[in-house]
Formats: sequence, C-alpha cells, structure tokens
Amino acid sequence: MKRKIIEINEDLCNGCGDCIVGCAEGALQLVNGKAKMVKEDFCDGFGDCIGTCPTGALQIVEREAVAYDIDATREHVAQMGEDALKRFDEANAEHDAKEQAAQKPAGGGCPGLQIRFGNKDKAEAKPKAASTEVSGQVIKSDLDQWPIQLHLVPPTAPFFEGKELVVLSTCSPVASPDVHWRFVRGRSLVVACPKLDKTEGYVEKLAGIMAGNNIPKVIIVRMSVPCCGGLTAITQQAHAMSCRSDLVIEEVTIGLDGELLGTKQLAG
Repeated sequence: MKRKIIEINEDLCNGCGDCIVGCAEGALQLVNGKAKMVKEDFCDGFGDCIGTCPTGALQIVEREAVAYDIDATREHVAQMGEDALKRFDEANAEHDAKEQAAQKPAGGGCPGLQIRFGNKDKAEAKPKAASTEVSGQVIKSDLDQWPIQLHLVPPTAPFFEGKELVVLSTCSPVASPDVHWRFVRGRSLVVACPKLDKTEGYVEKLAGIMAGNNIPKVIIVRMSVPCCGGLTAITQQAHAMSCRSDLVIEEVTIGLDGELLGTKQLAG
C-alpha cells in the first residue's frame, strides 16, 4: 500500500539517537552509528521523531510500504517496559485525536511548529509602551551566574559547585513566567535547544559539568513538544558518561500554555 512513512538520510544522520527517544513506537534503532528503521510496520507515519533530529536527517515521504501494524507495534513496545508502553498508548491516543479532528499536518511534521495564537482563558491585555525608565516595579531576576548557554559555560565554573543544576530548554522561560522562582532560584543552570543548537559536544560538556562538580541533582526543564525530548536524551547520555551513579535526574515538562504538566524522576 502507498502511505506516509519516515525516511532517513544517512549522510545527514550524526548518530545522536534523539529520534529514537522521540519515536514512541520503537521503530528506530542505531545501527553502526546511524539511525535505521527496524520494521516498516512499526512506523505510523505521524513523524513525532522528526522534530528531535538536530541535523534534518528525517522526513516524511509517501511511498509503497507495509501497512502500520498497531498490535505488533504495541507488543514490540511492551518488551521495553511499562513506561515505554504507557508512552506508546498516550501517543497513539494523541494521533487518533489528530486524525479525528482533521488537523494539519495530519500525516507528519514537527508538532512544535504548529501555529498557536491566543488563549481564551486569559483576559485580554494591551501591551504597554516600551520604556527604558526604571519604574520601581521591575521584577528581579533570580539568575546569579553568567554565561548560561551550554556552548559558553566552562565545566569548571565555580557557580556549578555544590548546587543543583537546571538544564533549561530555550523556550521554557518564555512559555512559563514561573521558571525563575520555581527552577532558577538558588540553582546553577545551562540553557540549550536540542532542535536549533549545534549540539555536537553537548553530551561531553554536560558530562564534564556533572563529573567535575559536587552537583546533587539535575533538573531538566523542557517543553511538551516532541523536539524538546532531545534535551532529555542529551542529559541522560551525559549522566551515563559522567559515571555519577549517585546523581538524581528529574524531568519537568511545561505545556504550551505555561502550565507545569508533570515531573518524572529518571535516575537516582
């Protein structure tokens, strides 16, 4: 049958594995340092994995392919554990809802690029005129370090020592006004985007920060869009490389409306 399915450009694939994390169906694996399709009937063609790829190696194509087998895929995912199965069921329900609502892009693309505008639950507010005057009402920042971008911070910077580390997605503090007091206050942090940054060296940099400083806990603050899952993958790879078995790793997910959707402990 002719249907939509993922295609991988091996020349662009850097073997980061972010797409494997982004695929709830377990259709992708790393083989000889490159992402590969395990079985065509495990790929549902929705393309949740596309947004996680930092090099643009993934795309949706329409071609002759084996039909998607949801039962076989669920059985395959069940072998990966309860968390993987729960994630599969949630993704499947989301995909069904998208099909029923006939939303576009219905057959793929990065959900993080879908345009949203306005919030009916929020009161209409008019923007204030831009001003450089000090009004006395400026909200103070809880940031007490510089630099913050992961490319720029030195692993041996003194502000990492003895503090919890926040691995903050670039979009999170814009989406949620609570990020400063909830996560930044009293902690060190690094800021990164797994989709738009050049992520080469990120795993090694984070691993160096974890290994070289007395950090008790790492908190990943990410958005709910699939591409942000790459930040979790980078952090988990860095944790493994750091050999810090005592380190607690948490993942916090923020919704597109700025709401805190949940916290999950990944290690420790």
